[in-house]
Amino acid sequence: MLSTTWVILIAVVALIAGVALGFFIARQYMMKYLKDNPPINEQMLRMMMMQMGQKPSQKKINQMMAQMNKMQDKPDKKK
Repeated sequence: MLSTTWVILIAVVALIAGVALGFFIARQYMMKYLKDNPPINEQMLRMMMMQMGQKPSQKKINQMMAQMNKMQDKPDKKK
C-alpha cells in the first residue's frame, strides 16, 4: 500500500514539473520568435494606412514603427 502511494505521488509531481517546465520553455521560445520576427513590418503598416485612407509618408511610417518598437521593448525593461 505504501509503495503504491509513493508511485502515484512521484507520478503527480513529475507531471506537474513537466507541465511547468514545458510552459516556461514554450514561453521563452515564443518571446524570442516574436522579438526576431515582429508581427508588423513597414510594408504591412503602409498597407494598413492606405486602407484607412491615409497617404503614408516615410517619416510617418518611421515614427509609427519607432513607437511600436518602444512599446514592445517597454516590458523587457521592467524585468
